Amino acid sequence: MQWSLVVPLKPLALAKSRLAAAAGGALRPHFALAFAQDTVAAALSCPAVRNVAVVTDDPLASAELAALGARIVPDTPAAGLNAALAHGAGAVRADRPGAAVAALNADLPALRAAELARVLAVASQFPRAFLADSAGIGTTFLSAAPGTELRPAFGGRSRNRHLRSGAAEIAVDGVDSVRHDVDTADDLRAALALGVGPRTAARCATLPMPRPVQEEGV
Repeated sequence: MQWSLVVPLKPLALAKSRLAAAAGGALRPHFALAFAQDTVAAALSCPAVRNVAVVTDDPLASAELAALGARIVPDTPAAGLNAALAHGAGAVRADRPGAAVAALNADLPALRAAELARVLAVASQFPRAFLADSAGIGTTFLSAAPGTELRPAFGGRSRNRHLRSGAAEIAVDGVDSVRHDVDTADDLRAALALGVGPRTAARCATLPMPRPVQEEGV
């Protein structure tokens, strides 16, 4: 099964407010963009992904992510995360009514294409499925098979909301990169330990924050 991914991205000036303490106000939008670029690049390299639609009104993000090969969908509803995801899924299915669609967070800078492929393979077994974040509270991924409405309920304690909505929870080991979204400095350190993409790595080189210590010989 080939998937169309929908990635929501708020205006960069408003993104990643909880990273302000680590990145500072001036650098924070650049980190948000780097996270999105590494996420989209990894997703597009996954053989199970047909295309990626990024829902955003940010002109810089639109240009940079389009250059990677993403389709840009203007955030016409401008009514928050879940409205943006529903709108993006609708835009995808306006072109391909039978598309299998999945929502993916834009802040997964350690994303690995092979791990995303494993998640998508499990998701293909269900009408709707989701993957909880690394804390087991939120959600980083939600899928809808052809003919099934996405019905996103992201934000806060979204794991429980997706469970109550009837979506199957994906239980598969070895997909940490799909679960580790980045909101705080601690999240960023965890992503660095997994190994982030090149754009995030370049941004982190400008930060005076502790890096994970690599063992000798590794």
